[in-house]
Amino acid sequence: MSEGGGVVRVEVDASGLAVLTLDSPPLNLFDRAMIDDLGAAVEALVAAPPRAVLIRAAGRAVSAGVDVNVFDGLTSAGATELWTGLLQMIDALEELPAPVVFAAHALTLTAAFEVALACDLIVAAPGAKFGLVEKVVGLTPSMGGTQRLAERAGSGRARQFVMSGELFEAVELERWGVVNEIYPEAEFEARSRALAAGLAAGPTRAHAMTKRILRRFREGGIPAADEAVRTEAVELFATEDLQGAVRAFLEHGGPGHAEFHGR
Repeated sequence: MSEGGGVVRVEVDASGLAVLTLDSPPLNLFDRAMIDDLGAAVEALVAAPPRAVLIRAAGRAVSAGVDVNVFDGLTSAGATELWTGLLQMIDALEELPAPVVFAAHALTLTAAFEVALACDLIVAAPGAKFGLVEKVVGLTPSMGGTQRLAERAGSGRARQFVMSGELFEAVELERWGVVNEIYPEAEFEARSRALAAGLAAGPTRAHAMTKRILRRFREGGIPAADEAVRTEAVELFATEDLQGAVRAFLEHGGPGHAEFHGR
């Protein structure tokens, strides 16, 4: 299934893997059309959750950032409305009950990197570079990038990243714990998709619970996460996935024989 005829495309294959592509090459600027189309695409995924999501981009850049025309003449009231909608989209992306992988093959600036930071895993090609460069227009990141970068790399790194406005290479962000994997350029598309496809074939309900527990941790620390394990993760024992996987494990004497269907 394929949806979207604008600058964002979503294709869902038979396995339940949704591939969301930013498709306004060569720079995939976050103009009004990109913002609106991405918001609509995330809404569609929320309405019909897939087994996993891969977010990628067409063109020589993942994104060169926000089209500065979006800011021209914007009032504080207009900014409040814009940021509220964008943060709602980020929150909805984080809350998707499925693993979300962001694949950065090249330059990934501002809004695109903030989207990446809302995903579960970030993979990058060796030549990818990342930046939150809003300082050039007197702004600070407004789609949650600063705080989500701090969650992954610490507040000191977030200050350095945002206040310097510099570009950082994939290998450095892997060292910081922001980028999860770096794939060779020649293999990047195939390996990114294989990672997402493997997640789509896995225990979606368990992955969704992992995300929920981590959300509770972010909100209330270890005690809140422990409470979620006691009161929410127990729901997994009612799923067909868990029951079937336990039977397969016992019948075959080990892992590797279960099939998961997200039920």
